[in-house]
Amino acid sequence: MRQPEILCMDYTGKAVRHFNTLKDLLRISKKSPAFFPFIGLVLVCLVVTVTTDDFLSAANLINIARQVSVNAIIAVGMTCVILSGGIDLSVGAVMALTGTLTAGMMAAGVPPALAILIGLAAGVAFGFANGFFIAYAKMPPIIVTLATMGIARGLALIYTGGYPVGGLPQWFEFFGRGNFFGIQTPILMMLVVFGLAYVVLNHTPVGRYIYAIGGNEEATRLSGIRVPRYKLLVYGISGFTAAIAGLVLTSRLMSGQPNAGVSFELDAIAAVVMGGTAITGGRGSIIGTLIGALMLGVLNNGLNMMGISPYLQNIIKGVIILLAIYISRSSGKGT
Repeated sequence: MRQPEILCMDYTGKAVRHFNTLKDLLRISKKSPAFFPFIGLVLVCLVVTVTTDDFLSAANLINIARQVSVNAIIAVGMTCVILSGGIDLSVGAVMALTGTLTAGMMAAGVPPALAILIGLAAGVAFGFANGFFIAYAKMPPIIVTLATMGIARGLALIYTGGYPVGGLPQWFEFFGRGNFFGIQTPILMMLVVFGLAYVVLNHTPVGRYIYAIGGNEEATRLSGIRVPRYKLLVYGISGFTAAIAGLVLTSRLMSGQPNAGVSFELDAIAAVVMGGTAITGGRGSIIGTLIGALMLGVLNNGLNMMGISPYLQNIIKGVIILLAIYISRSSGKGT
C-alpha cells in the first residue's frame, strides 16, 4: 500500500509536498542526534507510567522538572565542552565554591547583586583557568579538570571551615523556590539557559567552530580558526553554567554547602551522553542534552516511586548510560 504524503501549507495557503512518504520523514528524523534519546525518553515514561500510579500527575511532573533543573544547567556547559572534544570534571566543585562564596558574602553584608556577580565571575574564572591549561599549555582535559576539582572543593571547605553558610536574605530563595508568571524560577532559568545555548550552537559562527573543533581539530586549525581561543571559551561557558547552578541550589537550600555538587559532574556527563552527543566530540545537540537530563530525572523519579533500592538504582542507571553510548556510537557510524 502506498504511504500517504505529508503536506504543509506555504505562505499562500497552497498545500505543497514536504516529504514524499512517512518513511522519508523517519529517515530524516533519524539523522538528528536527538532522535534516539527522544524515543528513549518516551519509552522510559511509558514504563514508569505503567508501573506507578502518580507519575503523570501535574505535581510530580513539575517536581521532576524542578529537580532536573540544576543538573540540566550544568549539562549545558558540559555539552559545549564535550562537543569540542573535551571533558570537565570540575563543575560540581565549582558549583559548590561559587554557591558558598555568594552565600558567605551576602551573610557578611556585601550587596546581594555584587555578591551574585562575584560568585558568577569566580565560576567563569575557574572555567578560563581550565581552558588555559588545556588550550595553551596542551595538558589533557581529564587531568586538568580533575586537579581543579580538588582545588575548588578545597577552597570551598577552607572558606566555610567545612560548615554550611546561612543567614541569607529571605528574598534570595526566589532563585530556587520562587515562581515567575506561574513557572517555577529554576525551571524558567533552565529553559532560558538552554534557549541561549541553542541559539549560540546552531545560529552563530561560535557554534560552528565548536562543532568543527570536536570533529577535526587539526583541520579546523588549518582552516584559520584560532582553536585555543574557542577552547578557552567553552570551558568558560562550563564554569559559568556551573556557577548559575550553584546559585540555584544555594537559593533552594537557603545556605551555602561546601560539600554540594559531589558527583554532579557525572550526572551532567550522563545527561549529555544520553542525549546523543558523541563523547569524542563533533556530533550532538543541545536539545538532546535537555532530553537526556529529563530522561535521567524521570528514571530517578520512577525508580524511587517503585521503591527500588538506591544500590540497584546505580546499577540500572549505569546499564542505561552504557546502552545510550552504544546507540549513539552506532547511529553516528550509520550517518
